Amino acid sequence: MINEATKRANQQIPRAEGEAQRLISEAEGYATARVNRAFGETARFRAMLVEYKTVPEVTRTRLYLETMAEILPNIGQVLMVQEDQVGPLPLMNVRDARQGASK
Repeated sequence: MINEATKRANQQIPRAEGEAQRLISEAEGYATARVNRAFGETARFRAMLVEYKTVPEVTRTRLYLETMAEILPNIGQVLMVQEDQVGPLPLMNVRDARQGASK
């Protein structure tokens, strides 16, 4: 039984150490990726700030248009409701327009 326990310990200890090392490596990789992403976003923000200081109206309009281009494909339908109106007025059906453009 002692030999069996020693055998099992000799099998399990290296496996556990390998698993621990794998988890540590994954965590270090994740941390490095997060730091690099943060540096990249900082550099992008600083470049955008320089542009904004140069021509603020153009940069503001460009940022607005880029944001709308990113958001609008995810919107299904826009409805406009007024106080005296009986039912909602479909103002924009983005999903149908997008499907028609892709055909």
